[in-house]
Amino acid sequence: MASAAAKQPAKAATKAPAGGPGAAVVVPAVMSLTSPLMGRKKKPFLGMAAPLGYVPGLGRGATGFTTRSDIGPARDANDPVDDRHAPPGKRTVGDQMKKTQEEDDEDLNDTNYDEFNGYAGSLFSSGPYEKDDEEADAIYCALDKRMDERRKERRELREKEEIEKYRMERPKIQQQFSDLKRKLAEVTEDEWLSIPDVGDARNKRQRNPRHEKLTPVPDSFFAKHLQTGENHTSVDPLQGQFGGLNTPYPGGLNTPYPGGMTPDAGELDMRKIGQARNTLMDMRLSQVSDSVSGQTVVDPKGYLTDLNSMIPTYGGDISDIKKARLLLKSVRETNPHHPPAWIASARLEEVTGKLQVARNLIMKGTEMCVKSEDVWLEAARLQPGDTAKAVVAQAVRHLPQSVRIYIRAAELETDIRAKKRVLRKVRLWKAAVELEEPEDARIMLSRAVECCPTSVELWLALARLETYENARRVLNKARENIPTDRHIWITAAKLEEANNNTQMVEKIIDRAITSLRANGVEINREQWIQDSEECDKAGSVATCQAVIRAVIGIGIEEEDCKHTWMEDADSCVSHGALECARAIYAHALQVFPSKKSVWLRAAYFEKNHGTRESLEALLQRAVAHCPKAEVLWLMGAKSKWLAGDVPAARSILALAFQANPNSEEIWLAAVKLESENNEYERARRLLAKARSSAPTARVFMKSVKLEWVLGNIDAAQDLCTEALKHYEDFPKLWMMRGQIEEQTENIDRAREAYNQGLKKCPHSFPLWLLLSRLEEKVGQLTRARAILEKARLKNPQSPEIWLESVRLEYRAGLKNISNTLMAKALQECPNSGILWSEAVFLEARPQRKTKSVDALKKCEHDPHVLLAVAKLFWSERKITKAREWFLRTVKIEPDLGDAWAFFYKFELQHGTEEQQYEVKKRCENTEPRHGELWCADSKHILNWQKNIGEILVLVASKIKNTF
Repeated sequence: MASAAAKQPAKAATKAPAGGPGAAVVVPAVMSLTSPLMGRKKKPFLGMAAPLGYVPGLGRGATGFTTRSDIGPARDANDPVDDRHAPPGKRTVGDQMKKTQEEDDEDLNDTNYDEFNGYAGSLFSSGPYEKDDEEADAIYCALDKRMDERRKERRELREKEEIEKYRMERPKIQQQFSDLKRKLAEVTEDEWLSIPDVGDARNKRQRNPRHEKLTPVPDSFFAKHLQTGENHTSVDPLQGQFGGLNTPYPGGLNTPYPGGMTPDAGELDMRKIGQARNTLMDMRLSQVSDSVSGQTVVDPKGYLTDLNSMIPTYGGDISDIKKARLLLKSVRETNPHHPPAWIASARLEEVTGKLQVARNLIMKGTEMCVKSEDVWLEAARLQPGDTAKAVVAQAVRHLPQSVRIYIRAAELETDIRAKKRVLRKVRLWKAAVELEEPEDARIMLSRAVECCPTSVELWLALARLETYENARRVLNKARENIPTDRHIWITAAKLEEANNNTQMVEKIIDRAITSLRANGVEINREQWIQDSEECDKAGSVATCQAVIRAVIGIGIEEEDCKHTWMEDADSCVSHGALECARAIYAHALQVFPSKKSVWLRAAYFEKNHGTRESLEALLQRAVAHCPKAEVLWLMGAKSKWLAGDVPAARSILALAFQANPNSEEIWLAAVKLESENNEYERARRLLAKARSSAPTARVFMKSVKLEWVLGNIDAAQDLCTEALKHYEDFPKLWMMRGQIEEQTENIDRAREAYNQGLKKCPHSFPLWLLLSRLEEKVGQLTRARAILEKARLKNPQSPEIWLESVRLEYRAGLKNISNTLMAKALQECPNSGILWSEAVFLEARPQRKTKSVDALKKCEHDPHVLLAVAKLFWSERKITKAREWFLRTVKIEPDLGDAWAFFYKFELQHGTEEQQYEVKKRCENTEPRHGELWCADSKHILNWQKNIGEILVLVASKIKNTF
């Protein structure tokens, strides 16, 4: 009934849509049941992680009991664990519980307790590790780190002292012998050669081992030991019958089996042993008879000769030879008429030492390639003398027009007459003429030019052998036969010059250009210049200059003339053709008479490669065309002064004053001329006039320096004070003022001068260096260090200041600090050559080479780095390499005086007198002005009148090669 009642509403629900009032009643009932569920909101905490420290059920008091879900299902101790791959000892539930219990139990024994640290294990290791524990650990770590930093310096100092003490007590082997290794540098060659050789420390028995003696063992020894080694497994019935040792044969050894040959003894056949011994001896004798060193029937010398012939000359892999041989064989078989295959095959066999095989191959090649000139020449080369002649004769029959074969035939002849016969037969004129005497050669050449009228070489050779008149006729006839060759015209010009007919040279060259152009020949400017260089080297100066004047302007745009001609002149100088270069400069000066740069290039050329007279003549023309060019006036005056003609130098400077009234350079040059010639009053008057008419900072500086070097300190100080009123931003005046005060030992005033100068010129690094060295000189090391630090702040990328800082620490004995500063300096100035050169020698000797490689990578063409590398090779006694690097340094930067000084010092120790003179002469010609060591001596007031050579010797004498 209940089920029927339950079904009725369902039916009503299904019928309701059909219509009637039932529909209005049932639908709202359904909606009232479902709407509260659909509109209920979802709880916000569902699906989220529980908050920190949340315990389920704690709010309603549901705590304090444990359910099966907390501890898992109940299991016996012997039940296996879920992990099927558990290791032994952990495969049952009981094993794991026991393991966990052992881990939880702490060792609280007294032996595990420490008064300061407590128990060895952590008492709270089993508790949870929370955020506050992490914060506490971080605080404790920070405290430990802070305390450790407080004691760090003392601890490191103590450790360093302990290490040093340990090294002093137990030094390394390298340190023990370091002083002796340094003393090796002082050992002379005679002392080195007088060191005795190491003797043989072995005893007498080890030095003279006796040969092993082998004594043959007798046969009885083997028989006796064979009997003693027998084993008896049964009792002889005779022993029991006759009572022990009584045998039926009285007399002891009288047995039916004499000797040791009893039936029960082992099988030892002495006859076979003897036969084996004889066989072994025969084998050894046969081996000895086959060796070269023993008794033998083989001839040792002939045998060695045969071995020598078997040695292959090819040192490569045999497999490569086999591959090449197989490949060439394939080429020959595929194309038997290919000459290079036969030649390559023959040469392969020749290289491998099979000369006869090579000859057979190449002769077969001559049969297959009858018309190949190369195959016949190769066959003639491989065959011996008479056979080679036969081969060449056969080749001539097949190739009667081959010049190379006839020349080879002449080379094979040993008699001069036979050679001439061969060459005359085929009219090989050039080779035949070389074998004749001059008169016979002239006659032969007369016939040769008739047979070969287009050969320029034959015409020119005939012209050289003829007289002047006949040579002119020969060359005229040659021009008629060969109108397109320039060499005939140039030879004609050289002929006229050789006979002092120089006025014809220019005409011949001009006519040559015209004639060649008329015959359609293109005038190649580079070829003509090359011909002029050859004329210059042959001594035909007029021809060389005429060629240059004729072709120098061909094929060049007007705007490119100057640049191209200067390059041509430099090229001629590099090739050694000085007259060509002089002709190019002369032509350029005619075209560009007012170009100062061209006059300067020409003047420097005459200075380096010409005479004093040619230089002065050129300079006179130069100042006439360029009167405003001060450097030309100064070069002329200096040339006269160096020649000792002081009045002429004064007159040139007087003319220069007229052309350049207020020129500072000319004023100072006049002052230098007078002061160098001890005319101090005239120099003072000139300087006073210059200060009034052309006052400049340099004029005042030279005025102060003149009074200073002459010893007039008060006048120098007054002039310096007056100069600083006008030019307070000129750092050299402040430097001179400070140095004058320092010379008079007035340290406070010198310091004040430097400080005032730095206020006006904070970026002048020499001022910073002078002030720092002043403080270091008076013992104020800390103040000097502070000055340099301030200088680095003002000039952060100044390598000179960084270098002085490094050297200051090094001089104070603080090598570690100097190395640290050098590292910082190289970071600030990674491309500074002076820093890298200093860094090389701050390293220990084993690391210097590596540091020099790094320096060359950073500053490949820096002269200071190149000089450091040269000094490094010098310190390692690599003389040749050191000389090469010194030459490279002075070539890259000839103005670096330090490089010349070190080079001269090097040659004084390891060079000859000629090499020393050459270095000194080159230095005097270059006149270097820069360099730390160089300027320290050249600008010293005591050396103001010394020339370049004297300063070079002075600087080199102060160099101590302690590097």
